[in-house]
This record gives sequence, structure tokens and C-alpha cells, in this order.
Amino acid sequence: MLLSTVTISSKYQVVIPKAVRERLKIKPGQKVEAFAIGGRIELVPVRPISEMRGFLKGMDPGFEREPDREF
Repeated sequence: MLLSTVTISSKYQVVIPKAVRERLKIKPGQKVEAFAIGGRIELVPVRPISEMRGFLKGMDPGFEREPDREF
């Protein structure tokens, strides 16, 4: 886990520390989603759909379905 302290500017902007940007491969202009969860803020990088290609490769589709979902 990487832990860094950042300061919120008068315009409510924050700078993501370099170590965090590098670890998450965040690029200038990239979008992030902001979530308020309990008493914290989470920023989640939005990845292009093209990066999702193949992420389920090797998944076993042979799981048991609920009776109302069978064809």
C-alpha cells in the first residue's frame, strides 16, 4: 500500500503524488471516478474499454446457474 499526504488547493484541486501516478499508470488528461465512501474519498482510474479485452480469458463458464436463469 502506498500512503501519501496531499493538500487541497483553494480551487479544491489535488496533485496525485508521482509514486501513485506511476504505480497506477495514470496519464495526463486521463479521467478518474471520485467516490465518497464513509469518511474517505477514493479516486478510481477510468480505463479505456480496449484495455478490458481478454481480462476474462481462462474463466470457467461451467458454473451452476439458478433454475430461473436456465434456457
